[in-house]
Amino acid sequence: MRLEELGWAPGQAGEALEALARRSGLLAAAGAPEPTAVEEPAADPGPAIEAAAGRLGVEVEPVGVFHGEALRLVRSCGPALLRIPNGSRPFLLAVRRARRGRVEILGPDLRLHRVAAERVAGELRREAEAGVEPGIARLLDRAGVAGRRRERARRALLAEQLGKTYLAGFWLLRPSPDSGFRRQLAGVGVLRQLRRTLAFYALAYLLLLAAWWVLGQGALAGRLDRVWLWTWALMLFAALPPRLLSGWFQAKTAVGTGALLKRRLLHGTLRLDPDEIRHQGAGQLLGRVIESEAVETNALLGGFLAATATIELLLAFFVVGQGIAGAWHVLALAVWCGVVALLGARYLARRRRWTAARLAMTHELVESLVGHRTRLAQEPPERWHLREDQLLDRYLGESAAIDRGQSLLLSLLPRGWLLLGIGVLLPAFVAGGATVAGLAVGVAGALMAYRAFGRLAEGFSYLAGALISWNQASLLFHASARERRPGALLEAPAEPTDDLRRAGAGPLLEARDLSFRHRGRALPALRGGSLEIQRGDRVLLEGPSGGGKSTLASLLAGLREPDSGLLLLGGLDRFTVGETAWRRRIVLSPQFHENHVLSETLAFNLLMGRGWPAAPADLAEAEEVCRELGLGDLLDRMPAGIQQLVGETGWQLSHGERSRLFIARALLQRADLTILDESFASLDPVNLDLALDCVLARSRSLLLIAHD
Repeated sequence: MRLEELGWAPGQAGEALEALARRSGLLAAAGAPEPTAVEEPAADPGPAIEAAAGRLGVEVEPVGVFHGEALRLVRSCGPALLRIPNGSRPFLLAVRRARRGRVEILGPDLRLHRVAAERVAGELRREAEAGVEPGIARLLDRAGVAGRRRERARRALLAEQLGKTYLAGFWLLRPSPDSGFRRQLAGVGVLRQLRRTLAFYALAYLLLLAAWWVLGQGALAGRLDRVWLWTWALMLFAALPPRLLSGWFQAKTAVGTGALLKRRLLHGTLRLDPDEIRHQGAGQLLGRVIESEAVETNALLGGFLAATATIELLLAFFVVGQGIAGAWHVLALAVWCGVVALLGARYLARRRRWTAARLAMTHELVESLVGHRTRLAQEPPERWHLREDQLLDRYLGESAAIDRGQSLLLSLLPRGWLLLGIGVLLPAFVAGGATVAGLAVGVAGALMAYRAFGRLAEGFSYLAGALISWNQASLLFHASARERRPGALLEAPAEPTDDLRRAGAGPLLEARDLSFRHRGRALPALRGGSLEIQRGDRVLLEGPSGGGKSTLASLLAGLREPDSGLLLLGGLDRFTVGETAWRRRIVLSPQFHENHVLSETLAFNLLMGRGWPAAPADLAEAEEVCRELGLGDLLDRMPAGIQQLVGETGWQLSHGERSRLFIARALLQRADLTILDESFASLDPVNLDLALDCVLARSRSLLLIAHD
């Protein structure tokens, strides 16, 4: 079957994405997608794909690769949509997954078809290779290369000439970070791997029990010959593969869960309201990051230990019930489980107090380091370390208490049970009515529970840490699931400016009687603010510090919602336009202290609002903007040019260079309205003129905020 017959028309991009998402388990409900009309081939189906993904609650990541990496992409992608150029009739391939050199393609008939990965990669490269193939063929003919050597030489020449040719038009699918976390786990197969982990662990443990049962039966019956020993040894070996598979799936579960949790927390961080973290100091933010990291480590380690200990305890209940003490032994084990719960609750309370003391000390230390100069100037020397000493004393006291509690938990739980479990067997043993087999089973059950309580105590220590750390990370986790406003305009794949122009010929942006009050403050920062910006306007907004200029800018850019008033973009409100579309059309470069340079390449910092990975045309435009802003000398000094690492661990930028980087970042997003909040404050007159000329030439509409 030809690949064209398995492809979807570009006009069916939304339908293809929905069908692929359902077949891959990324959507909660099953069923066929709603049919859509087949449109004429679109130059770029990306907007339609992103619109459909936003409607369905699925995340799509546009990616691109160089010519030589096309086969690696095909072998590792899935679920994904691949755009095949195919001359004037491009089409989309819906790849469900790739395995063993073949890919599963979901066709328009909603059936899966297996195709060689090399064949798909060849179609992706065909258009790029068409321009150089004739020349390579003539060269090979003149050189007299034939047979197998000709194909190897052809591939080598193609790799040499097209190695840096960039291929785009690929979209990877995955669950949206704001969807249910269980759904995300199921979508990437983590829940399936977890079930396999526990199933293989239980199977290995059952085989181990059966092996020792065989050995015990032979020994107690006096028939411990070679056959019994071989049976015992074979059952022990049989337990090895499921145990190894359990460890393998446990590692895959841990990696998958950790990756999803990190994505969820990062997504939640980006969805936080600025006012939620504005009042927090650097120490509190650092403590939140540290505790967020602890959630993943402690929850995964503690969860696996607790799960395996629970399996062992359930089997121990069954075994002790078969021993000489019978129901009394089961009752004693149940009572000891209650003791475990009480000691665990006590340990959890101590762990909470210890964590509070540790975080308080961390907050104070970081805040003191940040403001140490002010402190030295304003506080008398005898009080410099008073607060730290108090916090340290409290921390030491709580540390001693939690050390005692943890020692008690790790030692008393298993050993205390061992004494109780053996003690329950003593009456039957002293009475003399116990059989050797019944006594052996009772002792074996007690030892099984002893091992399970040891694992449970260790796992509970990790789980307690995860539960307490969750108090810091839960804000970020739940922020990711806050209600989204996709907006009606997301459904249209046209350019943003065209959408707004179709909405009406009125003002680009209109604000009427906007009011906003910061959380925890009595007086509003902005009251009765009104503004109107036409397309192509250049507006200068001046005012004193604290006058509400930055608050107004954040309201216009969609970073905050006004308490009252009317705000329209192209005649449409924010709910209709949608959060993502609104922020695409209005871009804000905030004040210097609220803007950041990440520890990445200069190109990434410039194009992070445009899309990544960047195409060669994007990199060229970014360098052009930088040179227009007067950053040409900086680019020439950097050994790697625009690909030079910058930020805390890379090339250090001056105050003025950072300011111009922030301006370039805003301009490269090609928004309908660009808002610059005091972006020129740190520039000298020469660079100010250059930056102003660049901004005026490249911004469609401009709102410039400055002091009086």
